Amino acid sequence: MSLTGLLQFVGRYLQRLELSLSQAAGFDRFGPALAVNGPGILPQSHHSSDDENAQPSFLDSIFWMAAPKKRRTIEVNRCRRRDPHKLIKVKNNIEPCSDCGNMKLKHTLCGYCYEKVRKETAVIRKQISIMEGGPLNTPAVESVVLYENETPSDADKDKRIVERNRKRPYWFTM
Repeated sequence: MSLTGLLQFVGRYLQRLELSLSQAAGFDRFGPALAVNGPGILPQSHHSSDDENAQPSFLDSIFWMAAPKKRRTIEVNRCRRRDPHKLIKVKNNIEPCSDCGNMKLKHTLCGYCYEKVRKETAVIRKQISIMEGGPLNTPAVESVVLYENETPSDADKDKRIVERNRKRPYWFTM
């Protein structure tokens, strides 16, 4: 029997002895302990203990994290950063807008045209709120927007009419 074999045998024997003694004393198997961030396990500051009024350093309460053992190579970094799943996909569904000519995705509203519609709608909403006199005076009828040189039809008789003093935009159909 070699020396390393003998040491392993003695180590196993001592572990079994410790286990049997702890079971005989009434202790069960020990579970994992709770790690607590207390002043006893943190690194001590380098200040002398004579100065009791000294402010504690911000380094006294830092839980030190692990650092990498080896530097990542340029090849590994570039392979990680240029992974095909992380790259932006090439879009093949882009076409010019039929109204303004700006590029947009197919089957979606052009951003430039949408901005024009949003601004016109905001002006109409502001005009409606001025007509109503407040946010809680909203009538329960449908609204009709009339532009220059337009007259209300018979169907618009019982509706709220909002008049705009400008030409009707090409995208705002009746």
